[in-house]
Amino acid sequence: MNVKEPQQMNAIFAEAFNSGDLDRVMALYEPEAVLAPAPGQRAAGAPAIREAIRALLALGGRMVSRNNYCMEAGAIALLQGEWSLSFVGPDGKEVTETARSAEVVRRQANGSWRYLIDHPTGDDTPR
Repeated sequence: MNVKEPQQMNAIFAEAFNSGDLDRVMALYEPEAVLAPAPGQRAAGAPAIREAIRALLALGGRMVSRNNYCMEAGAIALLQGEWSLSFVGPDGKEVTETARSAEVVRRQANGSWRYLIDHPTGDDTPR
């Protein structure tokens, strides 16, 4: 995945999620990135992030995500996105989760952008 502008990250993440391709999603993360798979939890480094993303992809469903703002400082950008994920829960009923994310992305040597810090819910308040 080649993210050319940091504000594209949210929509491109949703496209990668909707493809169901774990490697496509993982291509959006730096090897030493940190992901908050749930409030108060951290997955640090590619192996831990891979397992967290694998669990997310197992939900199936469809994600929509858009960027609310992007603040750039050189090769670093702070993003806030707004996303929704609709999927069928274990009880057979449709579930829709929504949140505002907080992310830090970094420009790579090839000019593309990847996640350094990804906090999909934007806070650590347990749900």
